[in-house]
Amino acid sequence: MRKNSVKNVRINGEVQRVLAEIIRGELKDPRISPLTSVVSVEVAPDLKTCKAWISVYGDENVQKATVEGLKSAEGYIRRELASRINLRNTPEIRFIVDQSIEYGVRMSKLIDDVNRDIKTDASDEPAEE
Repeated sequence: MRKNSVKNVRINGEVQRVLAEIIRGELKDPRISPLTSVVSVEVAPDLKTCKAWISVYGDENVQKATVEGLKSAEGYIRRELASRINLRNTPEIRFIVDQSIEYGVRMSKLIDDVNRDIKTDASDEPAEE
């Protein structure tokens, strides 16, 4: 199975959906932030490993605690994944914090600040007759 085959894309989507359900609804670890979402999943073609990019709303300490909580719950997550998805192998999951959403929000705020400064500078200039 190739990396970008239709089958691999479908498996990635299904694993992402189930991981999100498990993290959102079933994990009781207080370290895991309730504002955690699964952004993307990439399952290896041999179904042995899986990279799961997660987004955590909060500061760096909240993100680190969430990743630690997810790593400690990996056995439970794999067991639930195996019971819900019929795969030949249940992949070993590696959680990676995705900074792209946070980066996008920060860039949007900077753009808004620049636009606001431009508007205030334009309104401060005297009107030419």
